[in-house]
Amino acid sequence: MEDIQKVYDFLNKANEFYLATIEGDQPRVRVYGASLLFEGKLYFMAIKGTNAPDQLEKNPKFEICIFKNNVLRMNGKLVMDNRIEVRGALIKKIPALGESLGTENMIMYYVKDATATFSNLRGVYDVVHF
Repeated sequence: MEDIQKVYDFLNKANEFYLATIEGDQPRVRVYGASLLFEGKLYFMAIKGTNAPDQLEKNPKFEICIFKNNVLRMNGKLVMDNRIEVRGALIKKIPALGESLGTENMIMYYVKDATATFSNLRGVYDVVHF
């Protein structure tokens, strides 16, 4: 749990991150800001009707890059878990999402088989797996 908490804390300090998915043989990168630690899993939200859910259904691999004084790169697979409890927990954390999207437009994914690499100008200083 300590490793996943370290990643989650970094995500929250950064406020935004860039998530890449695959469309055919082309990477697609978009900015994200919502993350959630729920029942010991790290979650991200996609919006229904955007390209990300279709891309993740065909290929669940992803990569994230974040810069906030240091760099975090994380890759793995995203697995859909669209239970109302998960969506509700994210809305509890970020109430504006519920007001602007409503739970019916949220699609939640948890991170599986992840490697997170922390680095700075001197190189890699930590690697965690969860």
